[in-house]
Amino acid sequence: MEKELAKAYEPREVEGRIYDFWLKGGWFHAEADPKKTPYTIMMPPPNVTDQLHVGHAMTMTTQDVLIRWKRMQGYSALWLPGTDHAALATEVKIVESLAKEGLTKEGMGREKYMERAWQWNEKYGGRITEQLKLLGSSADWDRQRFTLDEGCSRAVRHVFVKLYEKGLIYRGERLINWCPHCKTALSDAEVEFEEKEGAFWHLRYPLADGSGYIQLATTRPETMLGDTAVAVHPEDGRYKHLIGKNVILPLVNKEIPIVADEYVEMDFGTGVVKITPAHDPNDFEVGKRHGLPVINIMNEDGSINENGGKYAGLPGLEARKRIVEDLEAAGCLVKVEPMKHNVGVCHRCHTVVEPWISTQWFVKMESMAKPAIEAVREKKIKIIPERMEKVYYNWMENIKDWCISRQIWWGHRIPAWYCDGCGETVVSEGEPQTCPRCGGALHQDEDTLDTWFSSALWPFSTLGWPEDTEDLRYFYPTNTLVTAYDIIFFWVARMIFSGIEQMGEPPFDAVLFHGLVRDAQGRKMSKSLGNGIDPVEVIDQYGADALRLTIITGTSPGNDTRYSDEKVAASRNFANKIWNAARFIHMNIDGKNVPCALPEELELEDKWIVSRFNRTAREITENLEKFELGVAVQKVYDYLWGDFCDWYIELAKLRMNGEDQASAQKARQVLVWTLGNTLKLLHPFMPFITEEIWQSLPNSSEALMTAPWPEFDPALDFPAEEAEMEKVMELITGIRTRRSEMNVPPSRKAHLFIETAQPAAFETEQNAIARLAFCGGVEIGPAFQVPGAVAVVTAACKAYLPMEDLIDKAAETARLEKEQASAQKQLDTVNAKLNNETFMSKAPEKVVQGVRDNGEKLKEKVRMIEESLAALR
Repeated sequence: MEKELAKAYEPREVEGRIYDFWLKGGWFHAEADPKKTPYTIMMPPPNVTDQLHVGHAMTMTTQDVLIRWKRMQGYSALWLPGTDHAALATEVKIVESLAKEGLTKEGMGREKYMERAWQWNEKYGGRITEQLKLLGSSADWDRQRFTLDEGCSRAVRHVFVKLYEKGLIYRGERLINWCPHCKTALSDAEVEFEEKEGAFWHLRYPLADGSGYIQLATTRPETMLGDTAVAVHPEDGRYKHLIGKNVILPLVNKEIPIVADEYVEMDFGTGVVKITPAHDPNDFEVGKRHGLPVINIMNEDGSINENGGKYAGLPGLEARKRIVEDLEAAGCLVKVEPMKHNVGVCHRCHTVVEPWISTQWFVKMESMAKPAIEAVREKKIKIIPERMEKVYYNWMENIKDWCISRQIWWGHRIPAWYCDGCGETVVSEGEPQTCPRCGGALHQDEDTLDTWFSSALWPFSTLGWPEDTEDLRYFYPTNTLVTAYDIIFFWVARMIFSGIEQMGEPPFDAVLFHGLVRDAQGRKMSKSLGNGIDPVEVIDQYGADALRLTIITGTSPGNDTRYSDEKVAASRNFANKIWNAARFIHMNIDGKNVPCALPEELELEDKWIVSRFNRTAREITENLEKFELGVAVQKVYDYLWGDFCDWYIELAKLRMNGEDQASAQKARQVLVWTLGNTLKLLHPFMPFITEEIWQSLPNSSEALMTAPWPEFDPALDFPAEEAEMEKVMELITGIRTRRSEMNVPPSRKAHLFIETAQPAAFETEQNAIARLAFCGGVEIGPAFQVPGAVAVVTAACKAYLPMEDLIDKAAETARLEKEQASAQKQLDTVNAKLNNETFMSKAPEKVVQGVRDNGEKLKEKVRMIEESLAALR
C-alpha cells in the first residue's frame, strides 16, 4: 500500500483520484447491520436549481465531519443524500428559460410543460450533486433520493389522504399570502420582512347623516375600495355615540357601518381603523366577528379587478397614485406622513406580498404542534445551541394553519378530484375515474403542494415509508440533523411534527444549527454587495481540504463565521505543513522497515508526544460529542503544527542523525505511529490529504476512512513524563525568546548554565537543549555564579547565558549608538513642532494629538536604547 509522496502537494491531482478510490471501495455505503449501532444523517436536500454555494459548503462539511467520525468509530453510518424539486424556485427558473424562447407555460399546456420541466431537471439536477462530491462529501450515493421520485411521491399522496381522512387537511376560502409576481399562495414561513419607505395617508370618511366625518390613517389607500366597515374600540368615549351608524366610503360612495371591536387600539392614531376583510388578516377576523362582506378588489397579478370601479385594470401602485389624487380632490385627504415600515415580501422574488382571499388547501396545525413542542421540551430532541429553542417555541406556539396549495405546475399535484356533475370532492392515493356518488366525470385539482410538504417527510419517506422496510426499522429515527438556523420554520419544525404524526416518534434526536458564512467584514454574502465566493473556484485554487478547514475553524453552533482569502490561504499552508512533515518522515524511514506500532520502550520525548496525542484524542472526541467542531479541529491543528512538527520532529532529528541506532529506530517508529494516528483525528476535517498520506505509510487498514477512531488508552497516559518534558520545552522557548529580543542570530552559540534542583529532565534532554536553544555547551547544577550574564527564569530552573557569548560588545554598542542618534533626531523634530505656536494654533487637533503620541513613542524608544547601552558598559 505504501507509495511515494510527490515533492509538493497538488490538490487537483490528488482529490479526484482519492474520491474515485473511496467510491470504488464502496465505503460510503451503509447497511442495516445488527452487529453495529446505526448513526444516520439525512442530507438537507439542495434545490435542483442550485449550484454549490458557501452555505452548502458549511452544511455539507459539518455533516461530513460527523459521518466520517462516526464511521471510524464503528457505527453503521448512513448519510442519505438527495435533492429537492424546490417547486416554486424551480418553476421560476423554467418559466424564465421558456420566456427566452418566446414561450409560456400556459401556451404550452400542462403536459408539454411538464415534459420540458423534467428535461430541465435532468440537465441541471445533477450539477449540485457533482459539486458536492468535489467537496469530499462521503454520502451514500447508492441511496440518493429526489423529492419527486416515485417513492417520495407515494409517501406524499399517502400522507395527504391520511391527514384528509383525519380531518387535518381541509379546503376552504381563507385570507392567504399571495405573491403577485409568482402568482401563487405562500405559507407564513415563506414571507420575509423588509424595511421599506412608505407613508401614512390620513383620510376623512364622511358620516352618512351629514353630521361630520371620522378620521383614520392607512398605509395602503388603494385597499379602501374593498372597505366594508370602519372600527372603533367599544370603550372609546370619543366614538361610543357613533357605533352602529354609517359612513360614506369616499370615491365608492356607498354606506358602510361603524363597528365596535377590541382589536382597535384606542391610543394608536385616531383610534379608528378601516376594515378591509379581503386584504388584511386582522381585518378578516374582525369581519368574521361582525358578519361583514368580503370584497376582493385585486387580480392575481396585483392589479385592481372589476370590483374597483373606474380603477379596474390599473396596477396596484398606479391605482394608489390615482386614488390619492382623487381623495385630495374630494377633500378627503388630510395629510401624508412619510414613514419606514416592515413589509412582507416573497422569499423567492422579494415582491411585496398581498393578503388575498382565496380558496386553498390547509393543514390544521394546533393538534400536531403540541406533541412537536413537547418533544423539544422533554429533550427527546436536543436543539444545539439551546438558545434556538426559544425561536422554535415562539413559532410553534403561535403557528397558524399551513396553506399547502400552490398555483404552479412543477411539484406534487394535489391528489384531489372534483365531480363535474354533483361537485363531489374525491381525495385518493390512486387515480379515480368516475365520481363515487353520481358516476360523473372527474377532473383533478390544478394546484400542487408546497415544496416543504414533501421535504417534511424526508427522514422517513427516503427509507421506504409507507412500506415497512428493513432500512426504516434500522435507521429511523435518525440521529443528527444539520442545517442553517434560517430554515428552522421552513423545514425543521415541519419534519418534527410530521415525524411524530406519521411515525409516532421524533425524526431525529439532535438538531445542530450552524451559522452563516459571512465575508471578512462580517457582512452577509449577496449578489448586490458582490462579496460572494464560489466554492468551486476556491477548491480549484486551494483544494477542498483548505476550504473545509477554513469554514470549520473557529465555528461554534449557531454562530456566524467569517471567510477571507487570507484564512483559506493559511489553511492551504497547513496542508503543505502536513505534507512536508510526511515527506520528511519518509526520507528517514524508507528502506528501513519501520513498523507502525510503538516500540516497547519509549524515551522521554517519545512518552511526551504519545501522551499528548492520547489526551488530544480524548479531548477531540469529547468536543465532537458536544458538536464543538471548531474547537476540535483547532486542537488537532495545534497538536500537529505545534507539538508534532515544531517540537517532536526536531527532537527526533537529533536521534535519527546520531550514532545510537536503537534510539533512532524508536524515533522512527514513534514518528510513523504518531503521524498515522493524528491523520485519523484530522481525517474528518481534511479527508483528501490525510487519505493520500495514509496510503504512503506502513498501515494495516486499506483506507484511512475505515481505520478505527483513536480511543484514549490509559497505558499511553504519561502525565509525569509530560510534565518533565514541558520543563525542558519551557526553558528552550525562554532562551529562544530572549535571544530574539536581543537580535542574536542562531549561528552565534552561547554556553548555557542551568541552575536547578530538578536536573533529571535537563540531563536527559541535554543534547536537545543544546541544539534547539543554539548553545555551544550545557552545564547543569544546583547553583552557578555567572557575572554579566543574561538570565532566563522558568518554574523549574534558572539559566544563564554569558553576555560575551551572545553579542560583540563593540559592534552592538556602535549599532545602538547609531540607533540612539536617529531616534533622538526624530524626537527633536517632534519637540520642535510641539513648541511651534503657529503649528499648535492652526493644525487640527487630531494632527496635533498624532504628533504628541509619536513623541511619547520616541521618548520610550530613546529610554530603552539608553538602558541597553548602560548594560553593555
